Amino acid sequence: MSSSQPSAAPNSASRNRLLLMVYTAAIFVSALLLFSVQPLFTKMVLPRLGGSPAVWSVAMVFFQSLLLGGYAYAHYLMQLRSRVLPVVIHVVLLVVALLTLPLAIATGWGEPPESGYAFWLLGLFAVSIGLPFFALAANNPMLQAWFVRTGHPDGRDPYFLYASSNIGSFLALLTYPVLLEPMFSLRTQNLIWTSGYGLLIVLIATCGVLLMRSPARAIGTLEANETTVPAPSWLQRLHWIFLAAVPSGLLIAVTAHISTDVAAAPLLWVLPLSLYLLTWVLVFQSRPLLPHWFMLLLQPLAIAGVIVLLAIGGEQNLLLTLGGHQLAFFIIAMACHGELARTRPAARYLTGFYVALSFGGMVGGLFAGLIAPYTFSWIAEYPILIALAVLCRPAQSERFSRWAGIYWLLLFVTAVVLIAPSFTTGKWFDWFDTRRVYVISGVAATGMIVALLLRADRLKLVAVAVLALALLRIYPPDDGRVETVRSFFGVHKIQVTSNGQYHVLLHGTTIHGAEKYLNDDGTPVTGRPEPISYYYKDGGMGQAIAAMRARKGAPLKAAVIGLGSGSLVCAQAPGENWKFFEIDQTMVDTARDPKYFSFISKCQPDIKPVIGDARLTFTKEVDGAYDLIIVDAYSSDAIPIHLATQEAMAIYKAKLAPGGAVVMHVSNRHLELGSVVTGIADANGLTSWVFNEDAGRDAEYIFSTNVVISARDAADVGSIALPSSQWTLTPAKPDRRVWTDDYSNILGAVWRRLRDGDT
Repeated sequence: MSSSQPSAAPNSASRNRLLLMVYTAAIFVSALLLFSVQPLFTKMVLPRLGGSPAVWSVAMVFFQSLLLGGYAYAHYLMQLRSRVLPVVIHVVLLVVALLTLPLAIATGWGEPPESGYAFWLLGLFAVSIGLPFFALAANNPMLQAWFVRTGHPDGRDPYFLYASSNIGSFLALLTYPVLLEPMFSLRTQNLIWTSGYGLLIVLIATCGVLLMRSPARAIGTLEANETTVPAPSWLQRLHWIFLAAVPSGLLIAVTAHISTDVAAAPLLWVLPLSLYLLTWVLVFQSRPLLPHWFMLLLQPLAIAGVIVLLAIGGEQNLLLTLGGHQLAFFIIAMACHGELARTRPAARYLTGFYVALSFGGMVGGLFAGLIAPYTFSWIAEYPILIALAVLCRPAQSERFSRWAGIYWLLLFVTAVVLIAPSFTTGKWFDWFDTRRVYVISGVAATGMIVALLLRADRLKLVAVAVLALALLRIYPPDDGRVETVRSFFGVHKIQVTSNGQYHVLLHGTTIHGAEKYLNDDGTPVTGRPEPISYYYKDGGMGQAIAAMRARKGAPLKAAVIGLGSGSLVCAQAPGENWKFFEIDQTMVDTARDPKYFSFISKCQPDIKPVIGDARLTFTKEVDGAYDLIIVDAYSSDAIPIHLATQEAMAIYKAKLAPGGAVVMHVSNRHLELGSVVTGIADANGLTSWVFNEDAGRDAEYIFSTNVVISARDAADVGSIALPSSQWTLTPAKPDRRVWTDDYSNILGAVWRRLRDGDT
């Protein structure tokens, strides 16, 4: 023992209380900052890449990777024999990081490249918030290791502090969409966060002082007692990595799944992440509220539940989509993390244990966030991780092991009987195809329940899950033939209906365009394709275009943000000049291909859409150039938030010619966006009319539409302003806060849709 260390008596009761209070506060505040910065900064970055849900997936890969770096830094720093040096080094690091605040996107990273978005995004995060996040990431294992060395009686098993850390993380994420996002602008959130960072430095410095003044004798005794504890084997470390990787990957997969059908917004990012952190809180309690054996019992049922939800779809039920998948994810994560808590090492190996956990988290994140999107043309990572979750169960002795051979035989026969119809046509196939939900759900639920009753080993459970998941792929819910196209901006499905009459574009479960290829008598459609889905001539979009054309009495010059299947390419009249803006090159390639859609090839084969995010590309257009601006972009089931703000509308207004108008397509299952658009229009001195069509229109790929048209004066929109039209003059809601680049409230839009329906 170094002579510079004190030789005072063990801690007094009052000192122990002080140690516990200060260390718990520091860990809590650190976690609060660590996990509130994730949705905060990601929301700042989101507009750079079109509001794509993939921004959050890549952000999670960055956060998990840097978490590993912080844990490794803490692990190696605590190998130093000096108690003073780690404290000084870490406090200096925190102070240097403070000098880089408040948070801001680094200079030179304003506009993304034409490809390689994920790697560009990782670089942006690294240079913008890398240092402060790295310093925060190291705090949890570092402070726990310091706490062990203070001589506190609870230092022998300090993992309860990990639960305190995750409580802070959980509260940060839970309060962000409910309190911080609706109440404060991004600028205010940033200042609050920076102030919290300064407070944290004071708390950590206090922890360091308490460590350096701790009695050496107590520390020496603790270390001597733990020298007899064997170090974890490499096999055990690999097991920890696997147990951490599966729920980490599932976190990204579940988030991508639910946000694809609603909106890319912090509300839907933080719900799964909050549950993920809550599992860490619960499993590391001294007396877990939810026993591990009970979670292991529920885990196969949760896996069966996910398969049933995937078979049903749930696209018409927001609560089913959000609640069902997240409940199943919570149970699966509880089972995996419970195994980690059960097999945790002695306090002596604490930092190494955390390095293994963070490495596993990074591996899972890399697979789901980076590798899978570039490897699979569909969301394959979700079912793959669901199957791997079964392998996280501990080994157990089977109840009726002599029946193992019969079990495999029955499973094989079941697989043959259910898969064989997919190679046939006629009544046999039709019977299975029309009952796919019941067949797949029955296989998943019955197989898992039987396996549980028999206490079957993990391989049998995996086999049941793989069979049910394979049936999902073999018998898809979509009618007819489906091809998928995947890019950074999501997975698009091109569906050809079973009779070949329609080609349909879907993003998630949302239809974003359709084209009629065959007439009702089976003959091919010839000539110029007629826009359908949301773009038919007497719908909201069609009426707005016709009214603006009639009002001008001459060919229109129009800008369209969002290409989709290319329906609006055929909405332009001869002699008109329409310019399209699209962020996703794969979408342009799909719309150009006549085997998918023929709008472009038949109406304007030489079209050259401007590629890039519209907030960046459209700003470069000449002011006063357009008679009509149509905002028809989408991310998931909604307009990207940064295209529906006061600042975005200011850009649109600046590009309008005298007498021009902005038309925004706001049809949505989950969010009420009409009042958002009227609010941002009013803030820019524009008047708005809303077209709300009831749901009775939905038939033959002609859908009800919600459209808002905004102009400087009633005369600018022609017949739309007449009392006899289907359009309603709609003023801004005086009690509703205007959405800006600094402020948006997705929770409020969800609540209004649930409360009021289509009103």
